[in-house]
Amino acid sequence: MGKRDDLIAKYADDLKTKCKVTPDIALLTKVTIGCGPAIYNADSATVAAGQPAELETVKNNFLIRKLGLKDGPELMAAINAAVEIYGKSERNKYRAVFYYLLVKHFGKEKVYA
Repeated sequence: MGKRDDLIAKYADDLKTKCKVTPDIALLTKVTIGCGPAIYNADSATVAAGQPAELETVKNNFLIRKLGLKDGPELMAAINAAVEIYGKSERNKYRAVFYYLLVKHFGKEKVYA
C-alpha cells in the first residue's frame, strides 16, 4: 500500500470510531484525492476547527467553490455540525474526513462522480 492508501485507511477508521459513520470508501478515496498534496503536510492535513478564519476558508474554498453551494447561514451551520460529529475535543480533525462529512451532509456525492 502507498502512503495515500495508508491515509485513507486512517481516515476510514476516524469515520468509524470518532464520527460513528460507516464510510463509503470509494467516495472517501475521491475526496482524499481531491484534497491534493494538502493531506501530506501536517499543518494543512487537518482543519483547525477552533479558528474562525480556517472555518471561513473551508466555507469559501470547499463548500462554495468546490461543491458549488450558495453562501448562506446553512453553510456555517453544516461546518459546525461536522465539528460536533467529529467531536469538539478531537484535536486532529483530518481535512479529508471533514470534507467527506460535508459532502455527505449536502448530498453532493455527484461532484466526485
